[in-house]
Amino acid sequence: MSIMGLFFIFIFSVALVYLWREGVLEAPWLEEGEIAAFRGRGGRPPNAAKTGLVVFLGVALCLFSLLYAAFLMRMGAYDWRSPPLPRILWFNTAALVASSCALQVASAAARDAARERMKYALRAGVAASLLFLFGQFWAWREMVVGGFYASQNPANAFFFLLTGAHALHLAGGLVALFRTNFRALREEPDASLAASVELCAVYWHFLLGVWLLLFALLVGWADNLGVVCRRLLV
Repeated sequence: MSIMGLFFIFIFSVALVYLWREGVLEAPWLEEGEIAAFRGRGGRPPNAAKTGLVVFLGVALCLFSLLYAAFLMRMGAYDWRSPPLPRILWFNTAALVASSCALQVASAAARDAARERMKYALRAGVAASLLFLFGQFWAWREMVVGGFYASQNPANAFFFLLTGAHALHLAGGLVALFRTNFRALREEPDASLAASVELCAVYWHFLLGVWLLLFALLVGWADNLGVVCRRLLV
């Protein structure tokens, strides 16, 4: 069995254990008695949004793992020519780090019912995320203006593929983040709003981790890792 197969089995096992601990795998309607008692954590039904996010993150992790594996295997070919990376990617990285930190502050403020601090942190997270997304468009523009088209070289194609896939995941997360921000403007902090902010923070931490590894691959810091991975994957 390949190393990727073992990795996917590990991800599936972690997700399965989480769903079992949350009681998602139970079927209380099949229990005997007048009222079937739910045996999940704390005797409460699982949070649908949190469970959905965990499942989605597992799928997204598998997707990016496949893309990273393909990148590491392909970069060893004779026709691989790494393009000069746009310098704005450094700014984009700082913006994504700032947005992740801002959402962590917002999550802590929501738990403490600190409405003003939560609102300012959410706005900062939205602004930094939009700056990151704008910076990605600018980086793609620089690549095209410089003549580094996706069809020209496999390294160019992987640059657009990896950064594009990450940007799509961030753009989708912005929809939920905008909704949470609007709720924070209208509502007082409560358990439901705090949960929404926490889920946004978790998702942004995931996006940051994916981007940092992606950035390391593009910059060339993970070349030695590529040699090891090619030996394991081939």
